[in-house]
Amino acid sequence: MPQTFNTHWTALPEYARSTVWILLITVTLIICVAMLTLWERKVIGWMQLRRGPNRVRIFGLLPGIGQPFADVFKLLMKEVIVPAKSNKFLFHLAPMITLVPAFAAWAVIPLSPDLVLSKADAGLLYLLSLTSMGVYGVIIAGWASNSKYAFLGAMRSAAQMVAYEIAMGFALVGVLMATGSMNLGTIVRTQGGGFLSWNWFWLFPLFAVYFISGVAETNRAPFDVAEGESEIVAGFHVEYSGIAFALFFLAEYANMILIATLTAVFFFGGWQGPAEGYALLGLGNTFLGAPSFGWLLLKVFCLLFLFLWFRATFPRYRYDQIMRLGWKALIPVTLVWLGLEMVMSAYHVGPWSRAWFN
Repeated sequence: MPQTFNTHWTALPEYARSTVWILLITVTLIICVAMLTLWERKVIGWMQLRRGPNRVRIFGLLPGIGQPFADVFKLLMKEVIVPAKSNKFLFHLAPMITLVPAFAAWAVIPLSPDLVLSKADAGLLYLLSLTSMGVYGVIIAGWASNSKYAFLGAMRSAAQMVAYEIAMGFALVGVLMATGSMNLGTIVRTQGGGFLSWNWFWLFPLFAVYFISGVAETNRAPFDVAEGESEIVAGFHVEYSGIAFALFFLAEYANMILIATLTAVFFFGGWQGPAEGYALLGLGNTFLGAPSFGWLLLKVFCLLFLFLWFRATFPRYRYDQIMRLGWKALIPVTLVWLGLEMVMSAYHVGPWSRAWFN
């Protein structure tokens, strides 16, 4: 049966196979977003000694498992109210601009040694361009709503974007210097050799900067001043309801999964096993050393937990604190570490001692 399936699969045209993978990844990502909302409520409930969702079931399964689907049904049934003096075209366009980059970025992400939609050599540039586009949906939503609160949230988001996009870009320059490639599959393969060969070890400050900037870029707590309920009554999406609001909601959680996946790819070896380079200990040939999609999934799971942990424990930063952290802390850290990378490269220390740099 598998042989027959492989024969039929390889006989399909390239565009047909790509379409199947695109649909599969898109549907899986939407389901993961739904489960992430439930997991977030459960994790925060456990941290605050509460139960979280524990009522809605599906086919008698675990209590609370149907809560995300109940939320989707509720949002689909609600009316989308468009403000009378808003720019109606941009008002409807903004949620799509926010959502599309979060899904389109998966085209170049290597999910396993053999599974990637596009092996683009400039995949890193493709990701940088897409991740910087998503925030324009927030800005357009705030402006098109013709509301002062929404516009204030959009301007906060614009300022935050400038500060943290620069820091995130510099952190990826460090990854580019360490791996010598903008192809994400190559970036993962250059980290082979076990968990001490992953980029987090030599580029730990850049990993911290990239992940913190990723939390800020997704407007997650404690960087959620663009939608600060206590000051600007939900911020940029205050005028949105129903499915239009659901698209912003979907984009936020899809971006969380995207940032966690990119962090795993850039700094934690992607699908590489943690014991790959430890053959002398007898671990290199076991499942601990074998590369697989499961390792990428586990790393993304752990990084997503940090997103939820931050929301449950950190209070929201003030606007001036966010700007100060971005401009006066994260950007200088990346510049200093890039200088240290140049020194390590000149003396062939760390990843620069590997064969492909000689």
